[in-house]
This record gives sequence, C-alpha cells and structure tokens, in this order.
Amino acid sequence: MPRGSSPTLRKRRLVSELRRLREAAGLTIEEVGERLECSASKISRIETGRVGVSPRDVRDMLTAYGADAATLEELVQLAREARRKAWWDEFGDIVPGRYVGYEADADSIRTYQGLMIPGLLQCEAYTRSLISQVLPEASAAEIDRRVRLRKARQALLSEDDPLRLHVVIDEAALRRLVGGTGVMHTQMARLLEVGAMPNVTMQVVPFSVGGYAAMDGPFVILSFPERLDPDVVYIESTRSGVYLEQSSDVNWYAEVFERLVRTALKPAESASLITEVARTLT
Repeated sequence: MPRGSSPTLRKRRLVSELRRLREAAGLTIEEVGERLECSASKISRIETGRVGVSPRDVRDMLTAYGADAATLEELVQLAREARRKAWWDEFGDIVPGRYVGYEADADSIRTYQGLMIPGLLQCEAYTRSLISQVLPEASAAEIDRRVRLRKARQALLSEDDPLRLHVVIDEAALRRLVGGTGVMHTQMARLLEVGAMPNVTMQVVPFSVGGYAAMDGPFVILSFPERLDPDVVYIESTRSGVYLEQSSDVNWYAEVFERLVRTALKPAESASLITEVARTLT
C-alpha cells in the first residue's frame, strides 16, 4: 500500500475537510444536525473521527454546505477509501489501529524514548520479554500476535521506499536488562544493524549530560508525504494514547526534539556507546 493512501490517513483528511467546509459555510454542528434530521452529537463524532462516515453521510453533509460538484465527488470517493480494510485491522483488539495506520502512512518519524528500546528497533527476544513484563496476564497466543505485528511494523524500515526514522534514546534504555544479559546483547547487535541503515539516524543521550529536555516522557512525531496531511504528535501510555494535531503543540515537540538532537551523542558516537554496552554484556 503506497504511503499516504491507507484508510487511516484518508479518514483523517476526510473529517478535517468536512469540519473545514462546515465552518466555511457558517454553520454550527447543531444547525447541520437540524438540516440533516440527525443529532448534533453524530456530526460531532464524525468530525472528531470517533465514528466512521458513510459516502451517503458525506454527500448529505456537503449538500447542506453548498459544496461544488467536484468537491462533493472527491470527498465521497475519500469516504469510500476510508472504509477499506487495512492489514493491521486484524490486530485492532490489541493495539491502537489509528497509530499503526499513521505509522504506515508516514514518510518520516522522529521519536524519543527514555526507558525502553523503541518498538521499530526491538529484537524479537526483547519484545517478548517486554510484553510479558508489561502485560503479565497476556497469553502466549497474544504475545505471539503482538510480536508478529511488531515485525510487520519493522518492515517499514526495509521497504523499497523505506520509512525515514530519527530516534533519540536515553542511555538508561541500553542499560536496563530487559530479559537478561543474553537478550540485551542481541538487542545491542540489532541497534547497531538498524542504525547503519541509510534511512535511520540513531542518537543516544548519555548519563553524563545530566538533566535534559523530554525527560518527562517519550513521544513520536509523524510526518506524511502530502501537504494536506499535517504532522501528528503521539504520546503513548500503557492503556491509551494521545494525539496532538494543533500546530502549536506539534511545533513545541519539534523544538524539544531539536534540543534532544543537540544534547545527544552524534550517531557515530552513539554507535560506539552501544558497542561499549554490548561488550559489558558478554
């Protein structure tokens, strides 16, 4: 599936356009509900992406907004594309499909992680050990599914048109013995392998710098190939995730990431530190 064409991003673009066109028509959500003889909450849920929107709904809404025929047909087609199934839908019960869809659509990702190795860089043994610790009630079958999903996501880094990844990791993530010394030695080898890819930039913030920007939590900045799809910041937690799309929020995290980049070791120095850590694990 070409970047930027998945149902996830199509839906995001669709609801953004529906909201923009309603505002341009000078209509409130309540007025639209009255015109379409439906509840205002339905219109609100559509515009926030909490529910799907059918091509019929789109046609009715755009007719109420006085949209021209070309815009109407374009967004109705977008609604059809947003309803298609994606490969990650089968994992929807264990992961936020919205994030996986954004990740698959992104052409570049900037991310910071303090306590663990980022998912796209994990070796299988590390992933299995981490999941079993974070989700102690997960069955063997669920762990297998989560590992399979992570491997599918990691394939983004080695496609013909690979994802560009810039990752900053705290030294603590390298030193924490997830799964024991054997697993971590394998994980260090994985980091060195992926870090050597031309589309991956890897930096480590060493203990020696003391305090630094973003110590309060990890985040991901996703950028997309089309101008109509602005950047998204994703902040993950064990139970849920937060998506920040306001330009002020995105710009703030972009500035934080730039400060991280200046604070962290350069890629070659980071590789040397990872090699040193691996040596202590043998």
